[in-house]
Amino acid sequence: MKPSKLTASGLYRPEFEKDSCGFGLIAQMDDKPSHWLVSTSIDALARLTHRGAVAADGKTGDGCGLLMKKPDAFLRAKAMEQGIELGKLYAVGMIFLNQDEGKAAFARKILKTEVAKEGLSIKGWRPVPVNTEACGEQALLTLPKIEQLFVGAPDAMEPAELDRLLYIARRRAEKLIEHQDEVFYVTSLSSSVISYKGLVMPEALPVFYLDLKDPSLASSICVFHQRFATNTFPQWRLAQPFRYLAHNGEINTIEGNRSWAQARSFTFETPLIPSLDDIRPWVSMEGSDSSSMDNMLEGLRAGGMDIFRIMRMLVPPAWQNMDAMDSDLRAFYEYNSMHMEAWDGPAAIVMTDGRYASCSLDRNGLRPARYVITKDRHITLASEIGVYPYKPEDVVAKGRLKPGEMLAADTLTGKLLLPKDIDEQLKNRQPYRKWLAKNTQYLSTPRKSDPLTSDPLSEELLAVYEKFFQVTFEEKDQVLKVLANAGQEAIGSMGDDKPLPVLSKQVRSLYDNFRQQFAQVTNPPIDPIREQVVMSLETCFGREKNMFTETAEHAARLVCDSPVLSESKFRQLLAMDETNYSHAVISLAYSAESSLRGAIEAVCQKAEEAARSGKVILALSDRCLKEDELVISAVLATGAIHHHLVKSGLRCNVNLVIETGTARDSHQVAVLIGYGASAVYPYLAYETLHSMMVAGEVNGQSESDLAKAYRRGINKGLYKITSKMGISTIGSYRGAQLFECVGLA
Repeated sequence: MKPSKLTASGLYRPEFEKDSCGFGLIAQMDDKPSHWLVSTSIDALARLTHRGAVAADGKTGDGCGLLMKKPDAFLRAKAMEQGIELGKLYAVGMIFLNQDEGKAAFARKILKTEVAKEGLSIKGWRPVPVNTEACGEQALLTLPKIEQLFVGAPDAMEPAELDRLLYIARRRAEKLIEHQDEVFYVTSLSSSVISYKGLVMPEALPVFYLDLKDPSLASSICVFHQRFATNTFPQWRLAQPFRYLAHNGEINTIEGNRSWAQARSFTFETPLIPSLDDIRPWVSMEGSDSSSMDNMLEGLRAGGMDIFRIMRMLVPPAWQNMDAMDSDLRAFYEYNSMHMEAWDGPAAIVMTDGRYASCSLDRNGLRPARYVITKDRHITLASEIGVYPYKPEDVVAKGRLKPGEMLAADTLTGKLLLPKDIDEQLKNRQPYRKWLAKNTQYLSTPRKSDPLTSDPLSEELLAVYEKFFQVTFEEKDQVLKVLANAGQEAIGSMGDDKPLPVLSKQVRSLYDNFRQQFAQVTNPPIDPIREQVVMSLETCFGREKNMFTETAEHAARLVCDSPVLSESKFRQLLAMDETNYSHAVISLAYSAESSLRGAIEAVCQKAEEAARSGKVILALSDRCLKEDELVISAVLATGAIHHHLVKSGLRCNVNLVIETGTARDSHQVAVLIGYGASAVYPYLAYETLHSMMVAGEVNGQSESDLAKAYRRGINKGLYKITSKMGISTIGSYRGAQLFECVGLA
């Protein structure tokens, strides 16, 4: 049996896994289960075959599957056949086990032990009947052993508590098993839902899983998904739906989202999960982007967070530029954005927790989602219309989701929750607008003048800085001058025929080693001019708080409209009150006799000490040139400190503000932000522009106008850089590391 979980090899990296797919759901809104709903969902899935791909053997697909509300009567009957007695409350799991019985037995033993620690008991295992003739040669090479696990619980226990205990037990078991058995995978383990998925073609799913043909298997909610693995390898575990959701699209910021999820988990605290160490890492650092989002959703759900709030935090609308949005609703989004960046990229997400059948669309609406409701109270929502043949006269309502909207069918109450209904619930949860008005502050621009620099360097000292930081005549003339005069980057022909820095005879900037990634295959970029309404450079400063609670103190943040700071805003930031925004300036200078590695380790240690002492703003500064000292490159220091603080569990307590002479154009600023900087103060760019203004080398504008034009040009450049990767907000770009490093070891 070949490994089912791919590891790094050659140019392949597991973190590159992405997919773009077809999806849908059918739900009976009054919670009346039927086999018709399951079989119709399978037929609908088969009509999405064109959304996936097929291997050369003609049978192995990229993966497809169903996630349905637990078919209680069917499962009880099958458990009885195995001699398994189930009580009033129970859970069922679908488990991928190794074909090696020794490894499978080890996994069963670990699961039994961890489940028992939560006061639950495993009632028994049931081999899931499958027909391997439905599998192609490629799928058979990695085919796992598939078994159902039945878990009993006290009758007095609430289903939500059972699911939470199972989540904790499963996470502990996964951490004990995954490094010894790469096949083991829990596709679902829940009191309310069950998953059937695999590497087969949609029409072969009921041929492979014999359960799906059984007329007694009845459900009232069924989510279905056909995967298209974009430039990646099909795997059994990566077939969708996952434990909560199925996703069509690509999360372009996934590296940053995973890193921030790991960092943010140290701020989490909830009585529902007494030991969060059992859960960490909060999301998988490999696998597909969709699986990581599902990890985040189930973790927040287990901690007691409302599913609508979770999805509105993960995939919010473009609230920053929607002037007509209700002020209370806008306050809800602003409040929550302070503690969770958007998982950004084209996305349509269908999900179920056994009660709600819902769908969310990304802020750009780049993946379609259309719904139809028929007289028999069935709602069908899918990536295309007509996934099964209903009669036109039976349709009572139909529509499509607009960008940033969420729709849900509540099978407990029988109600359809339209986007406005969900918004109404969310905005009235807490007095968000009052909290923001009282606690949130904004960095302001001086009304009179905002000069490039209030204390310019002497000509001699400026020459030293420009030489040290490689400011050339060409850069002054074709980059800085154009930015200050026109308020935008220079327009030139496409192409870059310069040799890679590692092969160049010239001493090049370290930033030149970083090549920006861009959207490709099924992933569209954004037009930063015509679609700027969905984009934002808004930046927050301050400590992140525990997301499982909502208080007025959570709104104690400092907001700036751009991560590119003027001198006045940089000074304002360092002069903020010591309670919420105390700062420390960390010099990037080090002795010429010391090693670079040692110097980087030293600044990481200084940053950790500052964070532990309660500092919130860490200003990394290279404005400290001396004859006998060298300076750590700002991008090296930023990336090193960012990852060091993530590992230390302190990252969300601080913001990195970079006072640097190395960053003068939009690419250089983007690299710093991409590796974790909250904001950049490009002091040498301002000093150089001031010198050029005095010499009459730029247009006869005021110093304040030159500064504004320069920052406007850098901001336009940041919009362009993030947009070509399909990212809308700078908060999602921060820490995402969307660069290919060429020539750096």
